[in-house]
Amino acid sequence: MRAFGPAGDLPGSLGFERYGANMGAVGNRERIVVAMSGGVDSSVAAAWLVERGYDVVGVTLHLWDYPDDGSVKGRCCAPEDQHDARRVADHLGIPHYSFDRRELFAREVVEPFVDAYLAGSTPSPCVVCNRAVKMSELFALADRLGARKVATGHYARTVKGAGRVELYRGRDRDKDQSYFLYTLSQAQLKRIEFPLGEATKVEVRNDALRRGLPGASKGESQELCFVPTGRYDAFVERRAGDRARPGPIVDGQGRVVGAHRGVHRFTIGQRKGLGVALGTPAFVVGIDTETSAVRLGGADELLHFGATLTGARFFDDVALPVRAAVRVRYRHQGVAATLTRDDATVRVAFDEPVRAVSRGQIAVAYSGDRVLGGGTIERALGEACA
Repeated sequence: MRAFGPAGDLPGSLGFERYGANMGAVGNRERIVVAMSGGVDSSVAAAWLVERGYDVVGVTLHLWDYPDDGSVKGRCCAPEDQHDARRVADHLGIPHYSFDRRELFAREVVEPFVDAYLAGSTPSPCVVCNRAVKMSELFALADRLGARKVATGHYARTVKGAGRVELYRGRDRDKDQSYFLYTLSQAQLKRIEFPLGEATKVEVRNDALRRGLPGASKGESQELCFVPTGRYDAFVERRAGDRARPGPIVDGQGRVVGAHRGVHRFTIGQRKGLGVALGTPAFVVGIDTETSAVRLGGADELLHFGATLTGARFFDDVALPVRAAVRVRYRHQGVAATLTRDDATVRVAFDEPVRAVSRGQIAVAYSGDRVLGGGTIERALGEACA
């Protein structure tokens, strides 16, 4: 039953379709498709699902390529990860399939990432990837396999409410990934399992070692899967060609104090790597894509009392206006705020000023540990919203 390969439905496609044609689960076990990246988290998630009695099918989405020369290690989507996922599946005795989704990933995640930086925004590609690639593909594959449920190694939880399922933070606050999942629909929440939601990373790592799972000692990925060096500017430049335009660096009075090779090299709040020295601490406080000007200022100019959101999505039992704790980036602890709707735009008024609210980042609203919804930051507001 086990199939593996680098291209879409080509490797073992006949085996995959035959397996999917068997719409009933094995015996009385419920079939579940688990996303397997080859990392520790998804491997332990698969192991725990097997122990819980599910008919587990492992699926790996091939999203990005690195040189297969060992120069890139410990990164999601590195060449060895697909092989590691298969080794874990073999260890657990479950079928495993790999599907080529590189074209989809490039179209939905990588190209918008480059476009956003060229437009002076700071994108959140992991949110887009979960919405437009991973979740949509996993549920589609589950349907083909006759699996009612899907599982991932995210540190998040689902909690059954009154006739619905709600999304909650993972118990391990340092690893909580609910921020990236606010776009899940109610139909998807009813079908998804997060086996690691109640666990800590330490517990997961120790369990992987105890089981002797392949890759149990694999390190954590700290950068984007498609920018392993962390040099976003270099990555954008390679793919942008002549779209990257040089421009001036100006101070708070509009005086030119330097020059740059493109606005994609800067983000709001940045202090290092500016290429100029003003004699006092200076931060990027504004980016004008029409003139390609990067404006510097003091730390006080990074404080914002509000923001407008575009493409906002809230769970259907959440009515605006609403009070919530709002996180304006993944590592932000959140601040109390009031969210209101103005036609297609959601306005967020913070109770206290928030530093470096950046266009393109994601704002996610919480009530306690429950995720209410979120949206993309369109504009930071310098004064409290009315």
